[in-house]
Amino acid sequence: MKRTIRVHIGDEARLVGMLHYDQQGARESAVFEYDATWLADAERFAIEPGLALVPGPQFHRKTRDGSVFHAVIADTEPDGWGRRVIQRDHAKRRQDARRAGEAVAPSPLNSLDYLLAVDDFSRVGALRLQDENGRFQRASEDGRRTTPPLIELAHLLAATRAVETNTETSADLAYLRGRGTSLGGLRPKCSVIDDDGQLAIGKFPSVADERSVTRGEVLAMRLAKRAGIDAAKARLIDSDGTPVALIRRFDRPAGGGRLMYASAATMLGAEPGDPGEHAYTELVDALRQNGATPQADIEELWRRIAFSILITNVDDHLLNHGFLHVRRGLWRLAPAFDINPFPERVRELKTWVSEETGPEATIEALMSVLPYFRLSLARAKAILAEVEHGVAAWRDEGQALGMTASDLDSFVDAFEHDERVAARQVIG
Repeated sequence: MKRTIRVHIGDEARLVGMLHYDQQGARESAVFEYDATWLADAERFAIEPGLALVPGPQFHRKTRDGSVFHAVIADTEPDGWGRRVIQRDHAKRRQDARRAGEAVAPSPLNSLDYLLAVDDFSRVGALRLQDENGRFQRASEDGRRTTPPLIELAHLLAATRAVETNTETSADLAYLRGRGTSLGGLRPKCSVIDDDGQLAIGKFPSVADERSVTRGEVLAMRLAKRAGIDAAKARLIDSDGTPVALIRRFDRPAGGGRLMYASAATMLGAEPGDPGEHAYTELVDALRQNGATPQADIEELWRRIAFSILITNVDDHLLNHGFLHVRRGLWRLAPAFDINPFPERVRELKTWVSEETGPEATIEALMSVLPYFRLSLARAKAILAEVEHGVAAWRDEGQALGMTASDLDSFVDAFEHDERVAARQVIG
């Protein structure tokens, strides 16, 4: 199987290049090649640091757990939940074909199938994929909305609950298909249009939850705002008594358009399964090399680490940090997203503060990197004070969200711990 997919950018669909996909049995490979018109464009830029602005094919080496595609294209693949829906839908269609006695059932899914299963309207960032027939993948069809409005939230919740409990119908899967997201993991979620007509992600409770995870995420996002962090807009929506977290997509400006997005893993050239760990100090290096306003974003990054330590956000891997393109190959930190308090987890960061500190989520580790972040002690204390002040309001903010005493008690260990004490001692 060989296919060529045209890669465009933005609502105006400027051609960037070609993605050549080849499958030989179980072996897959992908090659990207910039188009000559993009290379000649005055506003051109490398869509990721690993894809230099040069003519000719550029190959990508697939790691054991990584994608066959270059990282910035892989950033737009469906997340774990989206893949689960796609797999279940495909299996259901194969089963239906066999029952109907069809001679040829749908072929097994390959990497390109997953990539192209994401709807063009909601694909993360600004990249758009066009097939050989000139059709943007899963583009809206007449009479069909591929991204539902909030009024359909109860239907979406029921369909995701059915998938989680292995009771889904073909209709449930058809309803969810293509409405997944790239910004997230295995938890149930779906792209929706909010009341302001803006693209958002609806995150649903899981049947396996032992605490109110959706309320916890919105609480963390609101506390982040209090702590002076540039965070995605988040709120709770009630769907027949079920709390749904609604996170506004930051890559879709209110005035229209699409912003180019790359994950922190892409900016660092980090592949899943790479040996060794990655550290925030590497993101500092990336900002100094590719940042539009490097020192401001480095300070913001330090603020976010402090916040993660104080709320026990220990799922801070590189796919939970991102960058937005500003101009001519210069990037800024994307608003913070996927921030969650984890009261039951060991207090170790997925992304280390530095290679020297290791995974420890401590204020001591945070203060040790001040020289590398080029922060004065006075400035660091001021930032830490703002973060601590924001986090200290967690019970009040939780109550404002409608969290019960029991809800709040389930999060105590995430917010009340020795590192909060250590932060206050540093502040003085």
